[in-house]
Amino acid sequence: MKPDKVLGNWCLILAAMVFGMTIGGGHVRTIGAGFAIEVWRPVTGFIPPMNAADWSYLFGLFQKTAIYQSHPITLAQYKSLFWPMYFDRNWGRLMGLVFLLPFAWFLATGRLHGRAILWMLAIFALGALQALFGWYMVQQGLQPGVLSPTPIWGGPHFASAMLIFALLLWIGLTFRTPQPAPVENAACLRPWTTASILLIFATMGFGALVATTNAINVYNSFPTMDGNWLPPAMFTPGPFWANQATVQFVHRLLATITALVVLATAVIGLRTTLSPALRDNFLLLAGLVALQYLLGMTTIVLGSSNLGYVHELNAVLLFATAIFARHKLRGAPAAQAALHEAGARL
Repeated sequence: MKPDKVLGNWCLILAAMVFGMTIGGGHVRTIGAGFAIEVWRPVTGFIPPMNAADWSYLFGLFQKTAIYQSHPITLAQYKSLFWPMYFDRNWGRLMGLVFLLPFAWFLATGRLHGRAILWMLAIFALGALQALFGWYMVQQGLQPGVLSPTPIWGGPHFASAMLIFALLLWIGLTFRTPQPAPVENAACLRPWTTASILLIFATMGFGALVATTNAINVYNSFPTMDGNWLPPAMFTPGPFWANQATVQFVHRLLATITALVVLATAVIGLRTTLSPALRDNFLLLAGLVALQYLLGMTTIVLGSSNLGYVHELNAVLLFATAIFARHKLRGAPAAQAALHEAGARL
């Protein structure tokens, strides 16, 4: 396989657009606009309301939601919720075009072939499922008593978006550099970076549950949870993903383990003889994980959903940085040493 920067840049642009979708979707969730548009028009939905009748129809649908019935708002206030959701949905439509039009061209010209076609089709299928998944969550707004997307749907929705993001990054980087450059004396870094990626992904998943259960509004103390290391509410009956105490506790625990592992990975990388670019990658990894943990602690103590939104976006940047590092280490020989030998480099 020859290097192809055009295909690589195409995938990286799509990955950047997924990050943009995270920015828009996180903003929609933070301001409580998730149920603002209760219609599903995949093709014509890019057309905004054109007159008073259009606004009246959409506002009438919103008035049927539980969130409106519990907190009535004016039409002017509704419009401030409508537009962020409108732009978020149209960003998704734009992503579809940015995928499909180049894909058709690359396919017709033979530039995209073999397993790469299957991988890109799989990513498109995942993206289409994301859209359907999102619409299902929006429809929940018309159900009695549902004030926001439920965690059992909101958490996986974010996690699957991050899976698409990771695949696009990895495939895009591979298109650009299909043959990895040799990286000497770095065998131990491969399992450490892989573990970092998996832990960051798991921590983000539980972070999404914290957001969708509004667990940010409880246990606003650190390191204990209102004076308890194990909050008693963890043991109340019910699904764990809807228990605020459980999801916040697991998120805190995973965040601490993840921070320690990622910092250890960064230190090992910085103590290894690597190229300047790869060393910078590990330096950035250390800085982002330290910032992420600080943001997490501050978000908990202040109970700030706005700061939690920044915390979420920084997590995606941290995730991407770990993926970049692991991709560059493809040229390192497979690790044969035990993890304690890697730890000896600390």
